Amino acid sequence: MNGLTTVILAAGEGKRMRSRQPKVLHELCGRPLISYSLRVARAVGDQIVLIVGPDADGVRAAAGDGVTIVEQRERLGTGHAVLQARAHCEDSAGPILVLPSDVPLLLAETIERLVSHHTTTGAAATVLTAVVDRPQGYGRVLRQGGRVKRIVEDRDATDDEKKVGEINTSVYCFDSRRLWPALDHVRPENDQGEYYLTDVIGPLAKAGGRIEAIALEDPEEALGVNDRKQLAVLAAIQRRRILDRHMLAGVTILDPASTYVDDTVTIGADTVIYPNVIIDVASEIGSECVIGAGCQIRATRLGDRVQLKPYCVLTESVIERGAVMGPFCHLRPNSHVGENCEIGNFIELKKTKIGRKSKAHHVGYLGDTTIGEGANIGAGTITCNYDGVAKHPTVIGDGAFVGTNSSLVAPLTIGKGAYVAAGSVITKDVPEDALAVERAPQVVKEGWAARFFAAKRARKPKE
Repeated sequence: MNGLTTVILAAGEGKRMRSRQPKVLHELCGRPLISYSLRVARAVGDQIVLIVGPDADGVRAAAGDGVTIVEQRERLGTGHAVLQARAHCEDSAGPILVLPSDVPLLLAETIERLVSHHTTTGAAATVLTAVVDRPQGYGRVLRQGGRVKRIVEDRDATDDEKKVGEINTSVYCFDSRRLWPALDHVRPENDQGEYYLTDVIGPLAKAGGRIEAIALEDPEEALGVNDRKQLAVLAAIQRRRILDRHMLAGVTILDPASTYVDDTVTIGADTVIYPNVIIDVASEIGSECVIGAGCQIRATRLGDRVQLKPYCVLTESVIERGAVMGPFCHLRPNSHVGENCEIGNFIELKKTKIGRKSKAHHVGYLGDTTIGEGANIGAGTITCNYDGVAKHPTVIGDGAFVGTNSSLVAPLTIGKGAYVAAGSVITKDVPEDALAVERAPQVVKEGWAARFFAAKRARKPKE
């Protein structure tokens, strides 16, 4: 919207969070709280001014580019906080939108409706309100003849005023030419001794300004976060929204109640997600994938038609199209599994790249390893990548066969088409198409077992 300036209030200490971290940096479904207000502001406006408190480096970093950041050195209330933005938007002829930083469920469509109503009616101020059954803790919107006359904070309200069910959401749109003079006249005459932004409503109305209000269609949008309990409540609502969005876009989620998907995640159509799955940190899931029960996917990209059998744990990795994983496989960071690979049960990968159509079906550890195309890694194979001081690489060529229970001591290269016999400990490079066998000679002593057990029984004390 042309000319709109959004002021976001993010200087609060958030004492009820009982945290060393600013409240607005606590995450809700994969995003810090402040990012939700910023996302709405970017969707509706041209200029954003973010009001932060002292020592708010983390908040500044979370704001990203294109945001003017102003410090409120003394926390003297919401009216005082908005005044800090004056120098950055006083010359703007457009409206001033004020958003809290801890109301993450607000939708851009709602704010667009608020601003549109404000500009259409020519109001001095327009307040976003909600009608709720339990208004305790919220400021009450007081009307006279249907018109908003003032807003009173909960702690300053009389018993009769506390019975009012229409609450202030702390979202406002102001005529900038009228806002600043009105703020100059606000005084800290309240229980907290603070400069309330709500106190501009009365003077604006008395001066003949039109005070408008629109009510939320869904009061859930007005829910704010003051403590960790409320954070959990809002996270549950946001998760439901996220899953609804994916299901409407063609994703099958068998049990939404047990499925956790971050707001930063993308999922392609016709993917099926089984119960007890967690997908977070900007993971990308392709189309027609199957995510089995109990899988955890973090900062990972899956190509189309990837199948994760139950209880795979994937972190900061890439799985290419058509690969089949698990059950119970573990991909640690910087692993890359190629197209149509098969990585089976109890396989752990760490910083390992596997070429297309290679297989590692059963129980193994592959760390700091590069595997070519069409290779076969037998059950129980491990790459011994750590010597107690440093990590070393293993390279396995295209079409190589590594037999069961092999230990590959890095640094090591196994050539293209080479064959490592089962039970071998390989410490030297294996050329292309060669056979490598490393086993101690088998010793057989006839009758040894019978003599051994007989001697044991003879020495055993009688009971």
